[in-house]
Amino acid sequence: VQMVESGGGLVQEGGSLRLACIVSGLTFRDYDMGWFRQAPGKEREGIGCSEWRGGIWYVDSMKGRFTISRDDAYSLSLQMNNLEPEDTAMYYCATAIRCQAGTVAASRQTYWGQGTQVTVAS
Repeated sequence: VQMVESGGGLVQEGGSLRLACIVSGLTFRDYDMGWFRQAPGKEREGIGCSEWRGGIWYVDSMKGRFTISRDDAYSLSLQMNNLEPEDTAMYYCATAIRCQAGTVAASRQTYWGQGTQVTVAS
């Protein structure tokens, strides 16, 4: 399984970015997919996820500014709006995760991409 993120970069506070994750090595439509992030000195945290059955769930603190979508047969995206300096982190896509209402979490079987850096300047 290979997962490659792109779209990160430097953006001013209040700006937007759209991250993409290209997935290969598995049947994309059969797996839950998600986005996580890890800020310097902090633990990795879930942002939201897309169930293979169609549901999309977000961590409560991420609701409103982040939107996850499956763009085609092998691509997952994360639209981020009104970015804040506190959003500065490495962003990862993942599969083989726990994805349901109220839960976005990694498991022992989770596959990760290499991450893409997002930096929000104030």
